[in-house]
Amino acid sequence: MVNLQAIQAHNATLKSLTSGLVAVFGKFNLLQHATRYGEAVAARSHRKALHLTNPLPVGGTSGIALSTALALARHTTSPKIYLIGRSQSAADTAIASMKTINSSAQPTFLQTDISLLKNVDSVCAEIAAREKAVNLLFMTPGYMTLKGRDETAEGLDRKFVLHFYARMRFITNLLPLLNAAAQDASLNSNARLSRVVSVLDPMVSVRAGGSGTLDFSDLSLKDTFSLKKCGWHASLMGDFFLESMAQKNRHTSFVHAYPSGVATGVLRELPAGRVLSAVLTPLLRPIMVPLEESGERHLFAATSGRYPPKAEGEDMEGDVAIGSDGAKGSGCYWVNWDGEVFPPNNKLERTRGQDAVEKVVQHTEEVFKQVCEQGKTYP
Repeated sequence: MVNLQAIQAHNATLKSLTSGLVAVFGKFNLLQHATRYGEAVAARSHRKALHLTNPLPVGGTSGIALSTALALARHTTSPKIYLIGRSQSAADTAIASMKTINSSAQPTFLQTDISLLKNVDSVCAEIAAREKAVNLLFMTPGYMTLKGRDETAEGLDRKFVLHFYARMRFITNLLPLLNAAAQDASLNSNARLSRVVSVLDPMVSVRAGGSGTLDFSDLSLKDTFSLKKCGWHASLMGDFFLESMAQKNRHTSFVHAYPSGVATGVLRELPAGRVLSAVLTPLLRPIMVPLEESGERHLFAATSGRYPPKAEGEDMEGDVAIGSDGAKGSGCYWVNWDGEVFPPNNKLERTRGQDAVEKVVQHTEEVFKQVCEQGKTYP
C-alpha cells in the first residue's frame, strides 16, 4: 500500500512542475448536493493544510472526478481544467469553489451528454481548438441503473457507452494533444506529464468467482446483454484497449484505476436510495475511502512517476510499477485504490491469450467507423 503520507508528499511537489498543466475531466458528474464538498474544502484551504485522516463529512452526491479536480487545483499552479458534464448550475458552483481554492486555476465547463459518441467528438474538437497539448485525461463517466439494455440513438447501450466506448473515444480523439504534451522539448522530462486515467475496475470480471472472459461473438452485447455481462465487458475491454494504446503511444501512460468504495453518496440516486443510504452508510463507512482521500489518491495515480510511459519505464530504476502485461514500466497499469498494481491473474491471462487485445481494438475501431465517421446506427 502506498501510504497517505507518501501520497500527500508527492502531491505537494506538483507546484514545482511547469505552470499551466491542461487536464480534461470527462464526465464530471454533479448532482444536487455535489458541491458541498468543494465549498467546505475551499473554506478550509485558507485555514490549514489538508489533514485527510480526519475526513470531511459529505452530504449527498459528490464524486471522484470532482474531488480529484479540486485536488489538482490545490496542488498545481495555474492549471487549465476542463470539466465535462450536463449541469451548468452545478458546475458553476464547483468552479467557484475551485477558484477559491486556487485563484490561478482556469476551470472551463463544457456542457454535453457523452452517452452519444457524436457529442464526445464535438467536445474533443472544441478542446483541440483551444489547446495545443493535454497533460491529463481523467475519466469517470457512469450510469447507475437497474434496468436492462438502454439503447441510444447510435445503437449502443447507454451504460456500456459511458463505461467503455465514450472513454475510448476520448482517448483516440485526444491522443494527438497527449502526445504533444509528452514530447514538448521546451520542458524537462519530469514536467512532460502525459497520462490517461480511467476509473472503473480492471478486475471486476474475476471478482466473486467471475470467469474473466469476453463473448467475442457479441462484444457490444447487442444480443446477449445483462447488467453483469455489461460490467464485465466494459472492464475487460477497457483493460485491453488501454494496453494496446500504451504499446502504440510510448510516451503516454495509461492507468485503469479501481477506486474501491468511496463515500460519494451514489446510493441516494437509486430507487429508495435515501432509505438505503441512511441504513447502509453508517455500516459501510469504516471500510470506505473518504472522498477527500480518494481525490488525493487519484491525483497521485494521475501524476506519479511510479506509472511511467513505456518509453521511459523500460529503463527506469527505483519505484516503478509492474505493467498490466507483467513487465516493469510497460506503460499500462491496473491500479488498486491503495496505489498498488493488481497481481497477475490466470483467468485474464487466458483471455489475453485468445488475441483479446487485437479483437477488442478491431471491434472498437469498427464501432467508431460506423457511428462516428459514417453516421450510422451500430447494427
